[in-house]
Amino acid sequence: MLTQTTTRVLDPDDLDAALAILLREPVANAFVTSRVQVAGLDPWRLGGEMWGWYSDGVLTSMCYAGANLVPICAGPEAARAFADRARRAGRRCSSVVGPVEPTRELWRLLEPHWGPAREVRANQPLMITDRRSDAVHPDPGVRRVKKDEMDVLMPACVAMFTEEVGISPLVGDGGLLYQARVAELVGSGRSFARIENGEVIFKAEIGAATAEVCQIQGVWVNPAYRGRGLAAPGMAAVLRYALADVAPVVSLYVNDFNTAARATYRRVGFQESGAFMSVLF
Repeated sequence: MLTQTTTRVLDPDDLDAALAILLREPVANAFVTSRVQVAGLDPWRLGGEMWGWYSDGVLTSMCYAGANLVPICAGPEAARAFADRARRAGRRCSSVVGPVEPTRELWRLLEPHWGPAREVRANQPLMITDRRSDAVHPDPGVRRVKKDEMDVLMPACVAMFTEEVGISPLVGDGGLLYQARVAELVGSGRSFARIENGEVIFKAEIGAATAEVCQIQGVWVNPAYRGRGLAAPGMAAVLRYALADVAPVVSLYVNDFNTAARATYRRVGFQESGAFMSVLF
C-alpha cells in the first residue's frame, strides 16, 4: 500500500492542527509555539511561513521558515521534504536550529546547496527544571529591567549576542529589529538584570513563553565581573521569577563546550534532557 505525502504552506485555518503538533513536544517546540500562539499562522504576523508535511492527508510534521529554519516533530521523510522545499526557495534564514536529529538531517541535505556554514554547533544540551535548587541563593540585586533602562541594557545585549553568535546584531538594519525585540522583552517584564552605577553586571531574558514552559536566553556576565561567582545566584534569581510568574517548567539550551555554564545551570537545578543543533550563516 502506497502512502501519499505532501507539503504545503499552512494558513490560519490550520491553527488548531498546528498547535496540536507543537504541543507534542512542548519543551523542544517552545520557541515556535510561543510565536504561533501570539501571531497565528499568517506569515506576515508570524515573521515567516509554516510548512506542513502531510501523510495520507494528516498533518504530521512542520517546519518554521523565517529568520530561522526550525524543524518540528520531523522524522527523516519529513526532513527530506522540508529540505527540498528550502533548497528550491533559496536560503533566507540566518540559521537552521532545532532538535539534533531532524536538524542534522536537514543540514546534511542542504549543505551541498547552502554551505559552507559560518559555524555548526552540533550538540547543544537542552536543560530543563520544574524547581529551583536550594543549593544557590538567588541574587537579590537581580530584578526586572525597567522601560527607562533600555539605554543601559542595550550595550550588554549587543555584547552578549556578538560574543555568543559571532556577529553583531547591529549589522544589516542597524539593529532596529534586535532593539525592538529587546524592548518587547523589557515591556513584557521578561528581561532581568543586576545593574550597578548605570552598568549591567548580569543579565538574562525569558525569551519564549507558553502556558507549559518558558525558555531562558541571553545569559551574560559582564567580563569585568567574571570569576566572582555571580552567574549562579543570578540564574537562581531569574529561575525563581520564571517558575513563579511565567510557567511550571523552565528550559534553556547551551553549547556543549561551555562546561562552566553547564555546571552553573546544574547547580541551580537544571538537568540535561535531549539536545539541539544550530547551523549559523
